Amino acid sequence: MASTTSGDVLPTGGRIFTSVPDVFFIPEFVFGGLVWILVASTRIFPDNPLGWVMFVSVFCFVVTTLWFFIFLCGANQSNIWPSLDAGYHFVAVVFYLSASVALAYITLVNGVRRVLPPVDENLKIYRLDISAVVMSYVATLFYFLHAIFSAIRWRRS
Repeated sequence: MASTTSGDVLPTGGRIFTSVPDVFFIPEFVFGGLVWILVASTRIFPDNPLGWVMFVSVFCFVVTTLWFFIFLCGANQSNIWPSLDAGYHFVAVVFYLSASVALAYITLVNGVRRVLPPVDENLKIYRLDISAVVMSYVATLFYFLHAIFSAIRWRRS
């Protein structure tokens, strides 16, 4: 896989699928979308921390989609784009890490209550919550990797 960390031009078009860190766009879509879907499919209680998780997952999904299309169309050729890329992905890491911790805490706290009858429905919701926590941490990892490689590309440009 070719790396764009040695040049001063960001990749455009199909080259974003073969360059690090831009190849991380696809797993960010997948795992961020899964967090969004899994959290939306469970009962929202308490709504405040899970509202933050939904905001983060929807915000990062939409902005990453816009970012992806900007890179795909080639509108990222200004000198400011490497720093914007690194900055956005570091903000996304902080957002996703805070959302992941909140989601894990709420899942842990609600897990104690989910063993009450009806067990089948509560167990299903608890498993969805656990899946959301795992996907949230995986999305955080991919945003972190993208941020690190974007910062390396920014420093070399």
